[in-house]
Amino acid sequence: MTIISTFTTAQIAALSTTAVAGLSTADIQSLTTVQMPALTTAQLAVMSSVQLAVLTSSQYAALTTGQIASFSVSQIPAFTTAALSGLETADMVAFTTGQAAALSSAQLGAIGTAAIAVLETADLAALQSAALRGLSTAQMVALSTGQVVALTTAQVGGLSTAAISKIETQDLAAMSTAQVAALTTGQVAALTSAQVAALTTAQVANLTTAQVAALSSAGLTGLETADMVAFTTGQAAA
Repeated sequence: MTIISTFTTAQIAALSTTAVAGLSTADIQSLTTVQMPALTTAQLAVMSSVQLAVLTSSQYAALTTGQIASFSVSQIPAFTTAALSGLETADMVAFTTGQAAALSSAQLGAIGTAAIAVLETADLAALQSAALRGLSTAQMVALSTGQVVALTTAQVGGLSTAAISKIETQDLAAMSTAQVAALTTGQVAALTSAQVAALTTAQVANLTTAQVAALSSAGLTGLETADMVAFTTGQAAA
């Protein structure tokens, strides 16, 4: 603990940006959860990646939504996974599309399910496809139908097979034919019989021959009569 921990909130807010930029990592770690909300957005803007990387989850959790939204896109990569795990639902709502786009797969995977569940669709659509590889099965389940249908085709194709196998049936049925067509053969092979049964006839009719051939034996048991009727000659031959 350093002397800065004894500062009042008024003294913290009065620090110049130069002074804040010059704080040691020990000083940064000494900031209390009472002092954190007193930091101005200008002060936060000058914090280096080294400084941001030593902030704890409790310190990040103490920040206001306005402070969270003020971080620049270039600062987001410095957020540790431990810190991101401390983000609250209000913090996640405050995230900008630019900030969301800057998240890595490890960072995304560290965000709590409650926070993921309130990620706005515009922010979700801004996530890099590579980042979505980090989406955990629990996070996948936490996504609402509205969030799932907001995913781009590139993002759908970037989901891990583990995440794909956990898409809830009502979410899968709501996906567009383009989204379903974007599934890789590996992802299709991961679909459960319940998930295949949840596919609409329009979705089934739009599956490529490669996707049909990739369906597992368990997945095939999920095909219903209407789905088989919707099969094209090429699909049946697969």
